[in-house]
Amino acid sequence: MRQIIDPRTLPATGAWREGDPPGHRRFAEIGEILLDNGSQLPVTMAYETWGTLNEDGSNAVLVLHALTGDSHVIGPAGGGHPTAGWWEDIVGPGRAIDTTRYYVVAPNILGGCQGTTGPASTAPDGRPWGSRFPQVTARDQVVAESLLADRLGVRRWALVVGSSMGGQRALEWAIQFPDRVARLCVIASNAATTSEQLALAHTQLLAIQGDPKFRGGDYYDAAVGDGPAAGLALARQIAHISYRSPGELQSRFSRLPQHAEEPLEGGRYAVESYLDHAGWKLARRFDANSYLVITRSMMTHDVGRDRGGVDIALSQIQARVLVIGVDTDRLFLPHELEQIVRHAPHAEPLQWIRSECGHDGFLIEHDQVSAKLGRFLRASERTWLHR
Repeated sequence: MRQIIDPRTLPATGAWREGDPPGHRRFAEIGEILLDNGSQLPVTMAYETWGTLNEDGSNAVLVLHALTGDSHVIGPAGGGHPTAGWWEDIVGPGRAIDTTRYYVVAPNILGGCQGTTGPASTAPDGRPWGSRFPQVTARDQVVAESLLADRLGVRRWALVVGSSMGGQRALEWAIQFPDRVARLCVIASNAATTSEQLALAHTQLLAIQGDPKFRGGDYYDAAVGDGPAAGLALARQIAHISYRSPGELQSRFSRLPQHAEEPLEGGRYAVESYLDHAGWKLARRFDANSYLVITRSMMTHDVGRDRGGVDIALSQIQARVLVIGVDTDRLFLPHELEQIVRHAPHAEPLQWIRSECGHDGFLIEHDQVSAKLGRFLRASERTWLHR
């Protein structure tokens, strides 16, 4: 028999809401920002920090999470955090990004659902933003993060690092604020969203919007199990296929049935069960509206917009640059990474993570990421940290 999670047991929204345990989050009211679309948005930023900022402010590191990540880079799940730290083997005492040496800041993305202003947040009229939340871009998200940096007293980052969508924002940081980024590390990302990435995103948006319980984005007063969990779970399944490699899926699942289920009698193959689990797991902790907002911001990502094109925009980067790709990534392809290396003036040769896991290799191959990032930090400290 087909065994999947009953959506009636899921919350209407997986967003962190005011009154929930704050966990290790801190909050900064950064005021209204002027968005790319011309509207004004009052913003609260949620973030976490580790380590201590030194007297001259030269040891700050900005870590930017991917699409459905959050600020919880280090630490256990629970106490307000739906997941354990997603980069604990890379950030921490004695790690590649050593928190005994660096002051590490990880903000939750603007439009997200883990404490930073997003669709589930309370609008000035006292109701959740819902469908009224404005479209935001990577540039808007970086502006919000820059205002947070101002509040924290960080004038210049020793390193800005991001993977996937976080890498897109990292590039925006180095182009919008070239004098505030000493070193830049972009992992499994690109300078402008491609047509195939737009197509994948489009289908994910339709999956959420087509859920009858989506209600046009105004579902926050729904009872448990009456939100658009099914649409969000389907969107995640579509995305998840692009996060893994064909070889890994074949070697793990082949055409095997899921335990005692019989595909010829309506049961699932093992790979179907795997995707079901990935979808419902996200639906437990994430907000469908935030998924839409953040995905749209990823769709509009183009560092060359109004800057003379991608190549010219990349040439404005002053930071020393390390670009790392995953050799089995089918979401961000080699030529996209090579474009950054070719046009950023101070880029090192393109580095590769060897992984059978596809795009998600940046979350899995910790030893390889640590080795490359650690070497980059150690080498550049001697020549770049005190420029």
